Amino acid sequence: VQLQASGGGLVQAGGSLRLSCASSGRTASNNAVGWFRQAPGKERESVLVISWKGASTYCADSVKGRFTISRDIAKNTVYLQMNSLKPEDTAVYYCATARGPYGGCSSLGYMYWGQGTQVTVSS
Repeated sequence: VQLQASGGGLVQAGGSLRLSCASSGRTASNNAVGWFRQAPGKERESVLVISWKGASTYCADSVKGRFTISRDIAKNTVYLQMNSLKPEDTAVYYCATARGPYGGCSSLGYMYWGQGTQVTVSS
């Protein structure tokens, strides 16, 4: 399974971005997919997870009410819609496929990782 994250960029505070995570190869459509982020000098943080049935789990309280996750099974793509962006959201965002249908918030539960896409929010 190969994952390709895209959609990052530079945006002003209060703006929006939509990240995409496209999977190819031997797809794992029955597995959960998670979005993680890592800011400079900080540890990687789990943001949001979507189960194979489409249920969302927020792993970062700071994004509740601003970020949503969705998936298009037919396109093998998971999206992270980010609204009301803040400078503290600046990070490299990674998507990953979980080992099972209900991936948790720990990165240990994920086996395939995308290359990351940079999100920079200016104040």
